[in-house]
Amino acid sequence: MQLPQLFLDKMKDLLREQYAAFVASYEEEKARGLRVNPLKAPVRDFLRIAPFELTEVPWVSEGFYYGKEDRPGKHPYHEAGLIYIQEPSAMAVGALVDPRPGETVLDLCAAPGGKTTHLAGRMNGEGLLVANEPHPARAKILSQNVERLGVRNAVVTNEMPDKLAARFPAFFDRILVDAPCSGEGMFRKDPDACAEWSPEHVTMCADRQLDILESAAKMLKPGGRLVYSTCTFSPEENEGTISRFAERHPEFAIEDAQAYEGFDRGRADWTADAAPGIGETLRLWPHRIRGEGHYAAVLRKADGEELPVRRKHAKGFNDLKALKDYFSFADEALTVTPAGEFTLFGDQLYLLPSGMLSLDQLKVVRPGWHLGTLKKNRFEPSHALALSLKGDEVRNRLSLPAESPQMLAYLKGEALEAEGPKGWRLVEVDGYSIGWGKVADGTLKNHFPKGLRWTGR
Repeated sequence: MQLPQLFLDKMKDLLREQYAAFVASYEEEKARGLRVNPLKAPVRDFLRIAPFELTEVPWVSEGFYYGKEDRPGKHPYHEAGLIYIQEPSAMAVGALVDPRPGETVLDLCAAPGGKTTHLAGRMNGEGLLVANEPHPARAKILSQNVERLGVRNAVVTNEMPDKLAARFPAFFDRILVDAPCSGEGMFRKDPDACAEWSPEHVTMCADRQLDILESAAKMLKPGGRLVYSTCTFSPEENEGTISRFAERHPEFAIEDAQAYEGFDRGRADWTADAAPGIGETLRLWPHRIRGEGHYAAVLRKADGEELPVRRKHAKGFNDLKALKDYFSFADEALTVTPAGEFTLFGDQLYLLPSGMLSLDQLKVVRPGWHLGTLKKNRFEPSHALALSLKGDEVRNRLSLPAESPQMLAYLKGEALEAEGPKGWRLVEVDGYSIGWGKVADGTLKNHFPKGLRWTGR
């Protein structure tokens, strides 16, 4: 790999005696990781059926390394949302946020969704998770990953941070700012990031990161936790950004971020006017651990009272007559009827997470749990609903072995033979939901989404 010479000169000056080991790491094979999704299966249960050779990632209980020869992204378990392919160092960030069930949580720069779905798993479907991505195409990918992992309590927005700050002042218990950065820590994994690097790009990123943190500060409750992370080595974007932010915001204090073997600490000597506690932040280096480069800082907002804020909550859609086809479907197909505050996006029916504020004049990609489509005189359940259900929540299901010809046929969109009552049936892979089928006359009509179907296998 041809690394930029100015980058190498900078790293040599910073790392000194560690520089040779750092450069040598770029000739090593990159680490490959996956995270088990506890919304679908406890880790212990997944390990009993895992078709790959896995070893634990030390800093996160849900994380595992897999081998170069494995292809977990091409396995039915991936389609079913049992796993998320994620770079191992990046997994440390979700563990630092450490959200609890029932809290209000914001992932401010969330695409493609690795950290969002990590947070969702730890929230266990309870509370409110807002995942935001300013770039429209990336926001769509984020929404697709939220769907695939069966997340019920997330709203996906497509806004700039300052627009959200005006809507959600002092609202969240925890906020993650996984900031856009120069990507130095991903050079081994992503050569495109290497090609785009320049000292000017580093400076631009540092200024943008500070602006994003300003918005995040407004949205955090007193006593709340803010986690800042990047995938770059640049002190300007790491210790420098955090120190500039701390100088502007004395109500924030840097907390000790839990370190594991091989982790390094932030360097006060790498930035001017380093904030108190900068040595409690974390640096992850590819020559010290089995993973790529990352930086993370944990900040706590001081306890205290904020000025009272008038909040406008999202309005539900409660025309029960218009929802009669949905309730008929739920009575026939489900053992438990999802209920709460409904909302309609066109003919798409969603269930709003509890406590969500008004969606008016916000660009929203996914306003909650997608239940399905209200069509003329019938309701068609969504793929998102299938992926979020467990077997005991449906009346009829068809479980297929992962390696069976029937599972492959289902993923290709083919019809299957199916005995039993007619109507909607949850299709499972080894007991875990993967999609819908509809049975009539001994045949299961395939409702696996056309855009996800496997071809050429």
